[in-house]
Amino acid sequence: MRLRDLEDYTSQLLETARFRDYSPNGLQVEGRPEVKRLASGVTASLALIEAAAEWGADALLVHHGWFWKNEDSRVVGVKKRRLERLLSQGISLLAYHLPLDAHPAYGNNAQLAGVLGAEVEGWFGEQAVGAYGPLGRPRALGEWTAGIGRALGREPLVIGDPGRPLARVAWCSGGAQGYFEQAVALGVDAFVTGEVSEYNFHLARETGVAFVSAGHHATETLGVKALGGHLAERFGLDHFFIDIPNPV
Repeated sequence: MRLRDLEDYTSQLLETARFRDYSPNGLQVEGRPEVKRLASGVTASLALIEAAAEWGADALLVHHGWFWKNEDSRVVGVKKRRLERLLSQGISLLAYHLPLDAHPAYGNNAQLAGVLGAEVEGWFGEQAVGAYGPLGRPRALGEWTAGIGRALGREPLVIGDPGRPLARVAWCSGGAQGYFEQAVALGVDAFVTGEVSEYNFHLARETGVAFVSAGHHATETLGVKALGGHLAERFGLDHFFIDIPNPV
């Protein structure tokens, strides 16, 4: 299919125009005009580009692309090596950041709901990218977080009593530890995100709301993989999700 048609469909699907983001969403680097093989991954690192090139990708779909707000705009060093490798292989780069966090079907947080065993009741946070809702069945914190770790392949950091019963939870993939106070205000029993800051410990202890840091990378593998699979099925593309291990 035509690269531009793929971008147009994906940008409309994710409603990119309604988001104020920190980097451009959609086509960031133009490669071959036709796409038959679509690779996907979390971050457009050199390792991901190399793996996509080895597989023979025409386009690379990521959550964390390039050209972030306030970054150095010069094409030197790491940026030069990444861009040079991408262009030399004719691979296009498509990146979707906040739109991929928020999409109600293929987004990181919609997909994370299945891992948590939770139902999306509503959305919260900056531009409504975080979600909250009831668990399918009440569980103790320790049992619940052990299941999250198995599903994501990474043992989460947990602040809270393992025996605490949970009924309603909130979550937001990636680096959303700053949303913890908003989650507490929703009256939930626990909050899950990807990263943790020092102050989260004290807020969890003083409010009794459990805080779970399940990994920035681990919580954001789900959306891009689901979106890539959807695009492949809809347009008859070959799709390969490439996971570059990242403990953060």
